[in-house]
Amino acid sequence: MTSAAVPGLDVSRPHPARMYDYYLDGKDNFAADRAAADEILRRFPETRIIARQNRAFMRRAAATMAAGGVRQFLDLGSGLPTADNLHQVAQRTAPGSTVVYVDNDPIVLVHGCALLAGDRSTSVITADLRDPDEVWKQAEHTGLLDPAQPLGLLMVAVLHFVPGDLAGLMRSYLDRLAPGSHLALAHGTADGLDADRTRQADSTYQKTASGLYLRGAREIEALFDGTRLLEPGVVPTWDWRPDPARPGPSFSGQAAFPGVLAGVGLVP
Repeated sequence: MTSAAVPGLDVSRPHPARMYDYYLDGKDNFAADRAAADEILRRFPETRIIARQNRAFMRRAAATMAAGGVRQFLDLGSGLPTADNLHQVAQRTAPGSTVVYVDNDPIVLVHGCALLAGDRSTSVITADLRDPDEVWKQAEHTGLLDPAQPLGLLMVAVLHFVPGDLAGLMRSYLDRLAPGSHLALAHGTADGLDADRTRQADSTYQKTASGLYLRGAREIEALFDGTRLLEPGVVPTWDWRPDPARPGPSFSGQAAFPGVLAGVGLVP
């Protein structure tokens, strides 16, 4: 696919979704994305492992939510399709589950629609999660989500690209969720990292369509305000209900970058 085939796509500036695709060995990225991602990988070779662990957390969290009775999912900042996507996990655990993917990169819409052609239980929309009203408007327009029923809201490895105080943004999403809904969230943290490594990562991501805004563990835990955290609470992604058959990574040397904390909260 050429950039001309995707209206509104700027390939001259790297985008975190396409960099993430590159970390996962995907093919839906461009030269600027690969250059920025390679810069990160030279400084932080653990990044590929971190990206895979984020995906693994998403799958475990989705299965947990589906097993708990959730039958509809809204994935904010979903990124490009890759192996064992959310809708596949949810529908495998609970057949008939519906999923709406949301991303602000137009290439996600193109590839998502191609992947999901003929799948009436899953949809992809282009919207910015910083505009909750527009997200909900488009999501409900798909006809796949019932606001009166429990919903699984996923924000996996996306909020660290959003600047500022997130309290109001989180409330605008959580206040619309029916009791029994779940929030699955993973967020990069600079806690325990060398300040120079943090500055290096920030300088690279400032060149992208989004900056990088790492937050402390207490700030990340506060994003779950209004929910009841499921065990084991907010922990590194690979420590959240790990699969015994797939142990988490073992890092040597300095702490992994970016440290990513994750959790799942239940809306009472």
